[in-house]
Amino acid sequence: MFVVILPSERSQPRTHWRVTGWLLSAVWLFFLNIPLLTALHQPEVWRRVVGASTLVAFGVSYVCVFQWARARLQTHRSIPRGRSWAALALLLLLGLAGIPGTSGEWLTTLVFVGAAAVFLLPTREAAVVVLLTALTPPVTAALVPGWEAEGTVVFAVLLASFAMFGVTRLSQRNAELQAAQQEIRRLAVAEERARTARDLHDILGHSLTVVAVKAELAGRLLELDPDRAATEIADVERLARQALADVRGTVGAYRGVSLAAELAGARSALAAAGIAAQLPETVPQLPAEADELFGWTVREGVTNVVRHSGARRCEIRVDGSAVEVHDDGRGPVGEPGAAGHGLVGLHERARRLDATVTVGRRPDGRGFLLRVALPAEA
Repeated sequence: MFVVILPSERSQPRTHWRVTGWLLSAVWLFFLNIPLLTALHQPEVWRRVVGASTLVAFGVSYVCVFQWARARLQTHRSIPRGRSWAALALLLLLGLAGIPGTSGEWLTTLVFVGAAAVFLLPTREAAVVVLLTALTPPVTAALVPGWEAEGTVVFAVLLASFAMFGVTRLSQRNAELQAAQQEIRRLAVAEERARTARDLHDILGHSLTVVAVKAELAGRLLELDPDRAATEIADVERLARQALADVRGTVGAYRGVSLAAELAGARSALAAAGIAAQLPETVPQLPAEADELFGWTVREGVTNVVRHSGARRCEIRVDGSAVEVHDDGRGPVGEPGAAGHGLVGLHERARRLDATVTVGRRPDGRGFLLRVALPAEA
């Protein structure tokens, strides 16, 4: 009797489990039928009324206490110890109040009290309550004439308490698992937002830098060379539209970066900035992921050259295992190892392919060097 009380926690709709929880906690009240029948067969009316009414109040109180505690556990809230003791005291008093109508059969209510203690109290305190409820039937049989030693009640108290202990621990583990899953989902969302922010920074940082350079050049040429200025303005419009398309592609997760496209963009950006460019004439065949990584490297490197270097010459080298962007400008500025958002994003992309990123001065000590190399086994 009274083996399983708490329903297993599954990913069901909340309303469904609210109804199911009430049903599964109330169905075990069936085992109060023996004291209820005893009460209904009492010769005096008042005994029948007292026995039946206290049993009904006991059953309603037990279900309400169970649902209250279950709701707190499901929402990862602790069960107040004072209220737990008050709930157990209420159940015990209702069981005792029914003695005039149920006689010795009131001991059946101790099964519910012991199980509720396991669900409501810390382990040590619950063990004490279970021990006391298990000892009550033989003790009362020895002290009260006419009451028999209810061995089945003692067994039921121990069995129900043990079952409730296992189910309670399972419920706690399920609650912890749900909390961990929610934290994983939260971290995944945060990581995806950070990745999207880095992609937008890389895309807009490069595009807007080139747009600014070309707009400045067009302003200087407006009176000196109107035709050249018109060409630069047309490039500004094209780059702005391309940047908008890239942003839309990033948001829709359909944007791709290729090495060939970035080399073509680099040629245009460097020319607009008045920086002599030495770029490879051909692009090696690369796996898709490596091609995208090298494309991001060219984009980030050229953006830094145009924006920060003050260089007069920039060279890009590409082979099947590495890509390198270097210039003859002022070189790295700031603290050693410091990196902007673009380089942070590049490091993370390289890490996915176990590639190495080298940032610093050129070997001859002049200018700035950005190099990304694939692992040897690639």
